[in-house]
Amino acid sequence: MKIEFQKETRLQGMPVSPGIACAGICLFNENRHANLAVYQVGHDKRDFEKKRVERAFAIAGRQLEDLRRDVSARIGKAESEIFSAQAGILNDPGVRRDIEALIADNAVNAEAAVTGVMDAYEARLLQLDNEYIRDRATDIGEIKRRLLDIISDINPSLQCAGQPHCQKGRNRIIVAEELTPTLTVELDAGQTRGFVTERGGKTSHAAILARALGVPAVTGIAGIHGAIACGTELLVNGNTGEVVVWPSEATKAALLPAGMAAPARRAGSPVVPGLKVLANISLARDAPEVLAQNAEGIGLYRTEFEFFAANRLLSEDEQAEKYASVVGLMGGKKVTVRLLDVGGDKSEPFLGIAREPNPYLGLRGARFLLSRPDLLATQARALARAAARGPVHVLYPMVVDCRQFLELKKIFTEATAGLKGGRIYHGVMFEVPSACLQARELLEAADFGSVGTNDLIQYLFAVDRNNERVSADYSPDRPVFWNLIESLARAAVELKKPLSVCGELAGDPAYVKKLMQIGIGEISVSAKLIPAVREAALAPAG
Repeated sequence: MKIEFQKETRLQGMPVSPGIACAGICLFNENRHANLAVYQVGHDKRDFEKKRVERAFAIAGRQLEDLRRDVSARIGKAESEIFSAQAGILNDPGVRRDIEALIADNAVNAEAAVTGVMDAYEARLLQLDNEYIRDRATDIGEIKRRLLDIISDINPSLQCAGQPHCQKGRNRIIVAEELTPTLTVELDAGQTRGFVTERGGKTSHAAILARALGVPAVTGIAGIHGAIACGTELLVNGNTGEVVVWPSEATKAALLPAGMAAPARRAGSPVVPGLKVLANISLARDAPEVLAQNAEGIGLYRTEFEFFAANRLLSEDEQAEKYASVVGLMGGKKVTVRLLDVGGDKSEPFLGIAREPNPYLGLRGARFLLSRPDLLATQARALARAAARGPVHVLYPMVVDCRQFLELKKIFTEATAGLKGGRIYHGVMFEVPSACLQARELLEAADFGSVGTNDLIQYLFAVDRNNERVSADYSPDRPVFWNLIESLARAAVELKKPLSVCGELAGDPAYVKKLMQIGIGEISVSAKLIPAVREAALAPAG
């Protein structure tokens, strides 16, 4: 029985894919195998049951190959390897051998054998004290469900499918017990707005795909699938993990980015005199949206997300191909590429970062790059090759002082010595108070600067932006913050060095005019927010 929430209710889960969405929900049919017949078979029927398993494995293999090709074409080769990994599990001779042995030894039907063996595999992985390995249990569960669907001729579907109001996931938030790679990819084709699930980790393959697709996702909301009705409106905050059931108009106005709750504004908005509005991107495939919104360039290309989407380190050739495609597509417009910015909440297992007591104050940003000069050198060469297609602005993350910046720049220039390419500019991110206090020296050494307001607010006020107990202190509405930004702008003007502002603050129309007033002439925001930001900048004062 569904609980009909009658008023706004806030639930807290774990964010696994950033972004904010607000829409009605569709429920995914998770319990389709609950009533599968599980029974003993006669000894003369065991070969027949084994043939059912054999057929299911063959069809599942073809399905996974089709998915791999589709994802490779639509999203990227790196993301498609998720389904290659599932195929690898499916093709492991030991898996099928164990299933057939259970049929032979216990005289059970194919459904019982598949369920028994795959559940045992999944349970063993879930017992391990390693989040990354535990998240691989999702793949085992998905393979089990795929095999059972084929054996029992069941089609996975939206639970509300067939009802008059069902939107088949289009412009809806999908609520499911578990986020799986197949669910993520197949429902995205229906323009899914977001995902909310009861379980699934940050490093799961489905979470990686959701991030690559740009679909907000929150997990860890226990019991939500069985306690909420189809069509209920949800606000999903993939940045903080908060889910709001039946959000009020006030809540939507406060939490949704400006313009999201209103009818979509047209793309290609006019430029603003005295203000350059550039776009943030996370993946190379995001670049066409930058042109569609008539952005004046890319102010922040978060290259670490290319690695996260692939769930592995990328080679020099792979990186060069992605960066060059972006630079070429932009046709001479500014392209600012942030070097690999990891650590803190971005410490995937393939990076080899040891567990730290306080990762936000540990090996992250510039410190990580200095600890792995091999990764920095590889990325530097890839960027130098991409610069043959046009100028590249390289942004160094989480720099704490001038000495650190110069050390990083030295590794970069030494790694690229002798490579033929175009012009490369070296810039500093102002995210740490110590760097802001040394702004003049840093801007003298650098070609440009960019203010990362998200981390700067966090470190300036010693407040964890993901901790709801202290969230009231995570606010730019304090004179000391604006005094600091103004001092950075003043130093940049005096030294004739470009300075931009990125982060959530830059995309909030409420602060656009204030940024312009203190001397900021360039901001970088999510491409979808560009029309709203420009409208705010052009609006009459008052």
